[in-house]
Amino acid sequence: MSISGSLFARRFGVTEQDLERYLSAALASGGDYADIFFEYIATTSISLDEAIVKSATQGVSMGAGVRVIQGERTGYAYTDDLAPERILQAARIAAAIASGPAKQTAAAFTEPERRDCYPVATPPGDASLSERLDLVRRADEAARGYDGRVFQVQATYGDSLRHLLVATSDGVAAHDRQPMARLNVLVLAREKGGEPRSGYAGGGGRVELGFFLDEKTPEHFAREAARQAVVQLEAIEAPSGEMTVVLGPGWPGILLHEAVGHGLEADFNRKGVSAFTNRIGEQVASPLVTVVDDGTLPHRRGSINIDDEGTPSQRTVLIENGVLKGYLQDQLSSRLMRARPTGNGRRESYQEIPIPRMTNTFMLAGEADPEEIIRSVDKGIYCATFGGGQVDITSGNFVFSATESYLIEGGKITRPVRGATLVGNGPEALKRVTMVGNDLRLDEGIGTCGKDGQNVPVGVGIPTIKLERMTVGGAQ
Repeated sequence: MSISGSLFARRFGVTEQDLERYLSAALASGGDYADIFFEYIATTSISLDEAIVKSATQGVSMGAGVRVIQGERTGYAYTDDLAPERILQAARIAAAIASGPAKQTAAAFTEPERRDCYPVATPPGDASLSERLDLVRRADEAARGYDGRVFQVQATYGDSLRHLLVATSDGVAAHDRQPMARLNVLVLAREKGGEPRSGYAGGGGRVELGFFLDEKTPEHFAREAARQAVVQLEAIEAPSGEMTVVLGPGWPGILLHEAVGHGLEADFNRKGVSAFTNRIGEQVASPLVTVVDDGTLPHRRGSINIDDEGTPSQRTVLIENGVLKGYLQDQLSSRLMRARPTGNGRRESYQEIPIPRMTNTFMLAGEADPEEIIRSVDKGIYCATFGGGQVDITSGNFVFSATESYLIEGGKITRPVRGATLVGNGPEALKRVTMVGNDLRLDEGIGTCGKDGQNVPVGVGIPTIKLERMTVGGAQ
């Protein structure tokens, strides 16, 4: 490839000769591998509260990070000044941290085959601020108009355009342009003299502003948030004990992401601290369960053309018919585990080292009709939306709160309940899946995953599934 003539090289002011010089400096003290990561990101955010614009900000961040790997040691240094001497200084610092007997040289650069999972002719940032402000105002009006019991609305909009350039001592030189946009609505509602109840909805992805005008409008998200809040006004306290649980399609896949997905990231398994360590080839879930991570889905929030190490994203089968097939790999873990990278080395910014992270993680659809799944349950609970949760990677134990859930009585969804929590173990929960619906749905585009202090955008998804003998926490 010709780095010198690319838009990305011009933006960062580097040539192939510059990259070779920086990588040579990084490997000067020894090292098995080195890479350099350039990032430029422009962001906009708007917040509306009580029909008043509370904040509107725009900003730009730019910098570079240099990494050197020597065995299990990693040296990393970064700079927000792209002057050659500052980048060379960062390279020498990283080299000193990971110095060792091995001394590699950088290979000639080649570019991975290009793909474009999110073609966006006009990034959201090219729209006027007034056009974006109109989105949050429309959301505010729609939420207030949904029901007279709605008394407070918060609407936020944010977009970004991220340019990245990665060069490695293995000879990879890759670049990407990553747009992102998201609209969120939080609604509070209450009966006269009663306690307020909340509802939340939002979405977006790697899309143009037209996505919010044609596909998922501000009114769509506002009405959904208001609906959730109003439903909670009628909710009774959730029951507790062991019972059958049905998870609805879409966002409830966050439970799969947290309780299972993190345990399949390679660094945890390399260190032997995951409930899935050394279990490849074993039956770890019901034969009805197949879980994949796919960073190539068009315009999805978790999709990436390349990861932050320059590796092309891919579709990785993690669990197939209940059998564990593999882990999500970055460069470091794949080298130490003698596996191939899967395009899952991700970082929040140039200030951080890449680590194994999910992209879009979901369970494949089964054959059951969702209505048939509900009819099969005499007494249980249906969880439509989840909030926060906690997971212990080593044991796989989790606790999740369901923000919208209902009783299932006599094969029918009946009264809404509040305060329901699911308590269980990720691998054990997967073994208790007895029915999988044919209605796989991905979330609307709101997922942000935190790990080691770094946040990255992700997608989740799941079809309607039935889990037997789950512990539900609620009213005694």
